[in-house]
Amino acid sequence: MTIRVLVVDDQALVRAGFRTILDSEPGIEVVGEADDGAAAIDAVGRLDPDVVCMDVQMPGVDGLTATRRIVADGGHRPAVLVLTTFNRDDYLFDALEAGASGFLLKNSSPEQLIEAVQVVARGDALLSPDVTRSVIAAAARRTARTPDPDVTARTPEPDVERFRSRTAFPPDRKPNAPTETLAEAGAHPALAALTDREREVLELLALGISNAEIAARLWVGEATVKTHVSNVLQKLGLRDRVHAVVYAYEHGVVRPQG
Repeated sequence: MTIRVLVVDDQALVRAGFRTILDSEPGIEVVGEADDGAAAIDAVGRLDPDVVCMDVQMPGVDGLTATRRIVADGGHRPAVLVLTTFNRDDYLFDALEAGASGFLLKNSSPEQLIEAVQVVARGDALLSPDVTRSVIAAAARRTARTPDPDVTARTPEPDVERFRSRTAFPPDRKPNAPTETLAEAGAHPALAALTDREREVLELLALGISNAEIAARLWVGEATVKTHVSNVLQKLGLRDRVHAVVYAYEHGVVRPQG
């Protein structure tokens, strides 16, 4: 099946470049372009794309507002892939909350752009380690500005590598031994619905790592991880794994350890 793509950017040369790259890949077709958010919303209704490659900063209706409206509309909703330069991390975080399914740097390679479109088109979410770092930083700043009494205290400047080191198994770790949690139990009421293993999977999701990497860390099969991820999303009412990352940092599921 051909993946139908709508390219949204206020720069004509950027749109032309994306169109050339995507149209060169068998199984992908750029069905239209839009130069601002309002035109994108209209084009989605007319062209019924599977994926929208969305710029963030545009005159008129910006990419955040357009993403929110596209995702909120009933019926068939395309996946939104945000293409950003990361010069505004708060935009990135807001786009996550608006319902975007993936993020990619504009200086990524053509192969990465093609892969990202394919990933979000099949219903998966794309969150690279670079994006995860930006989410962590943005979430920490927002938390510092708006304290939540139901969330455990967090440090304004988290360190991804420290998070990763906390999830690595010690040399004497047995496959079925219980893992060390990264946050205090009961940080948010909805988390009580998760099993210990599901919470552990959520903590690892928050690092932006793949199902295969999670399976290796937990000594389980990848199919088992997929089941746990689905359970986490369902119990917490989350749209996809990208939004699980947002939830994890907003509600103190993971935080830096001193």
